[in-house]
Amino acid sequence: MSLHDTWRTDRIGSALRGENPTVMRRLSAGFAVIGDVQFLPGYSVLLTDTPGAGRLTDLPRARRLAFLEDMERLGEAVERICGRRDPGFRRVNLEILGNKDPFLHAHVWPRYDWEPPELAARPVWLYPAGHWTDPRYTLGPQQDSLRAQLAQELDRLRGDGSL
Repeated sequence: MSLHDTWRTDRIGSALRGENPTVMRRLSAGFAVIGDVQFLPGYSVLLTDTPGAGRLTDLPRARRLAFLEDMERLGEAVERICGRRDPGFRRVNLEILGNKDPFLHAHVWPRYDWEPPELAARPVWLYPAGHWTDPRYTLGPQQDSLRAQLAQELDRLRGDGSL
């Protein structure tokens, strides 16, 4: 891992310090970030802003609800932007898993009609390992427009009273 990528070892701390380059917006109880891989364009993650929180139940009830509201807001932003950008957009899947990373986070996966039929109705985690490591899908400048649109939509959702 290069010095440029050290934020990956402390995603929440680096977001709190303003050093996590995937952060799109700070929300009420976390950070909306664009996913490291983009084989499903628009994949995003909500990171808690509470260091040490590993599960939703580690937060006081008010913070839990704020985190869930942030997850819903990020999900709606992904739905709106991916729906505008791709006629094959189908839906958004929201997941709080915590099996690999020990900190509270929620995955926001856009799903598309163009996905392989054997994977379209199954969990994203069943995609072949190559999808997770293929340089074609690695987050980079090619997602700058998508990222900017998602951030702007998050701002609009904050101000339109839909929450």
